[in-house]
Amino acid sequence: VQLVESGGGLVQAGDSLRLSCEASELTFDHYSLAWFRQAPGKEREWVAALSWRTSGTYYSNSVKGRFSISRDGAKTTGYLQMNNLEPEDTAFYYCAAQGSLIWDPYGDMTYWGKGTLVTVST
Repeated sequence: VQLVESGGGLVQAGDSLRLSCEASELTFDHYSLAWFRQAPGKEREWVAALSWRTSGTYYSNSVKGRFSISRDGAKTTGYLQMNNLEPEDTAFYYCAAQGSLIWDPYGDMTYWGKGTLVTVST
């Protein structure tokens, strides 16, 4: 099973980016999808999640109202739409799959991607 992120890059504050997470040998039909990020010198933090069963979405306070998590109909690709980006959003972004019908914020992630870098300049 592989998760491959794409869509990162260098943008200016206020711009938008959409990250993609393509899954191979796995469909998000049986996994909850999540995005995490890790800025240089900081710990990894959870950003957003989408429950498999309910399609409910969850966001950290730092991105609520600006980011949106989704998946495609085939459930092999997940997305993170990021609007009104801020320099504080600069980080490596990782997608992950959790083998849980409903997102468990305290549960372990089953699979991880290798990340894509997002850099937001002032």
